[in-house]
Order: sequence, then C-alpha cells, then structure tokens
Amino acid sequence: MANVEKISVSMTPQQADLLRDAVQSGAYASSSEVIREAMRDWSAKWQQRRGDIQKMREMWAEGKASGAASPVDFDEVLEEARQELKADRGHGG
Repeated sequence: MANVEKISVSMTPQQADLLRDAVQSGAYASSSEVIREAMRDWSAKWQQRRGDIQKMREMWAEGKASGAASPVDFDEVLEEARQELKADRGHGG
C-alpha cells in the first residue's frame, strides 16, 4: 500500500481483544486489515445515511412549499389506504 496514512485509534479493551482474536484466528492478516474492512462497512452505511438525510431535507422543503397544513381525519386516510391496497392486490399488484 503505497498511499496510506497512519492514524492512531483508541478502543476499549474488549474491542482490542476482538481485534487481536480476529488476527490470531487467521481470519485477517493484520489489525490494519480488520480496521480497513470495518471502515469500508462504515463508509457504506455513512453514504446511505447521508442520502437519507438529503431525502428528508427535500421532503421537508417540499412539505413547506406545499402550503399551510390542514386538518386530516386519520381514520379516513387509513381506510382510503386500505382500500387502495385491496384494489392493488386485486389487480395483480
């Protein structure tokens, strides 16, 4: 690995034991390999979370732009949703 940066990481004794165990078991060649895999997993989750946050911001802005709130009968909306679901299932959807 020609282009790497060394970073010191603090962890609990339990985490350090797990890390050492993963290497000693032969599942990983080094503690760095364990950390790199953990970073890949975390990175994927972080990217998903950032996308989710952006989507929520867009939905919030859309809701604000749609105008003033109006009262809604939750039971009525729920019944309409059930009817739509029932209709969709009846048409192969």
